[in-house]
Amino acid sequence: MDKFRMIFQFLQSNQESFMNGICGIMALASAQMYSAFDFSCPCLPHYNLAYGLGILLVPPFILFLLGFVLNNNISMLAEEWRRPQGQRGKDRAVLRYMFCSMAQRAMIAPAVWVSVTLLDGKCITCAFCTSVPVETLGNANHPSLSQREMKQVLARIPCKEIYDGQELIANEVAIRYLRCISQALGWCFVLLMTTLVFLVRSLRPCFTQAAFLKSRYWSHYIDIERKLFDETCAEHARSFAKVCIQQFFEGMSTDLVAVHCHPPRKAPADAGEATEKLLGITDQGTMNMALKSWHRCKPPLHLHPPALPSGNGWAAEGQPPTHTPVHRRETAAYYSRV
Repeated sequence: MDKFRMIFQFLQSNQESFMNGICGIMALASAQMYSAFDFSCPCLPHYNLAYGLGILLVPPFILFLLGFVLNNNISMLAEEWRRPQGQRGKDRAVLRYMFCSMAQRAMIAPAVWVSVTLLDGKCITCAFCTSVPVETLGNANHPSLSQREMKQVLARIPCKEIYDGQELIANEVAIRYLRCISQALGWCFVLLMTTLVFLVRSLRPCFTQAAFLKSRYWSHYIDIERKLFDETCAEHARSFAKVCIQQFFEGMSTDLVAVHCHPPRKAPADAGEATEKLLGITDQGTMNMALKSWHRCKPPLHLHPPALPSGNGWAAEGQPPTHTPVHRRETAAYYSRV
């Protein structure tokens, strides 16, 4: 259990690196899943488009949702979004920063799936085989085929074993044409995603550096505050349970003394330490009220610090500098050494 606890603490302390690793593993898994996927086009005019676009778009959507589900901060974001205003306001910029940070990681695996699918070309070939320009690539003046029959023949282009329209258009010509378009779209998609990532990761902090730093700081603060609150609640629950159990056994020992006249045992030495950790909350109603108060009106982010020494840029504007005796002695010692 100690090893698992150490691993869990390591993952908590390195959550960002861990999430980046999870996103990388999901990206590799998405590429591996596509390579192992048995693509079977239905080769029917009314089903090819739905099947091809479904394989292209539905798995990336599932992978995108999994990227959010595997991120532990999604519950924190939802809680921060839905909590009452209370004594602490909600900064929309911080919430947007948290959502964008999670969305960037969740988009890695879907982007890899779409890129691999487009570069492979099977989905586009299946989805748009009925839109091949026969008048340019084949024999558009085929006398024995109506427009509907021509669509049925073109829908069988991805299925070489049942394709019977070589007189209309060669199967290899149509597949090469559609695959070329698919690969061009795939490289355009890769270029677009790379450009967007560059703009988001590089240019946004340059134009809004102050707002970016503020949003990142308070995002880290919300995450750390939640973790510390959970740890404090767990410690309080442990101490509360220990005191309740000790009092139960003390009551049982008192009853046994009354019946059998045995001397009572001394209370454990750590009972006082557990009582100190309860912080004055010693009953269920008070604890429930404290938890509701934390959710409804979190305390304001103002610690009322003592007056800071001036002369270091932290003093309020318009106030004359005040030097403490310690500061004067340090300054005099410095100039005496010079």
